[in-house]
Amino acid sequence: MNYIKEMRKLIGNEILFTVGCGVIIEEDNAILLQHRTDEDNWCIPGGVMEIGETFEDAAMRETFEETGLTVNEIELFGIYSGESCFVEYPNKDKAYSVQVIFKTTKFTGELIQKGIESKEHKFFSKMELPSNLNPRQKPFILDWVNGNKSPIIS
Repeated sequence: MNYIKEMRKLIGNEILFTVGCGVIIEEDNAILLQHRTDEDNWCIPGGVMEIGETFEDAAMRETFEETGLTVNEIELFGIYSGESCFVEYPNKDKAYSVQVIFKTTKFTGELIQKGIESKEHKFFSKMELPSNLNPRQKPFILDWVNGNKSPIIS
């Protein structure tokens, strides 16, 4: 069952509360970002939990679906909430989300470049981040850039 689609049938574009899970994948001091098709910005792989999933399972599932990579040995990086986690999508759907972010340097698989949700995937060094970062993810991407100690609760 796709929880979000089922809820949208009931409430339309009204505000929905969600839990998003993502993974900061690091290789050679660079972060993997995906260029999203829906908002035309860059973010880490991740997405919304499904009913009954654990945070870790959701983060690993979403990462695989979006990148083709299997992440291993993920550890909690931070939990983010508040006004910075509000979004109104182009289709007028609105949501507040709690973001549970993990990190890892251990992954396997072949990185896919295009998918339904992404135009491309690319590793960026801390000094070469794109200017159009996803506004809801910018806080934790910058926490990674600044080497802030995890877990971060914000």
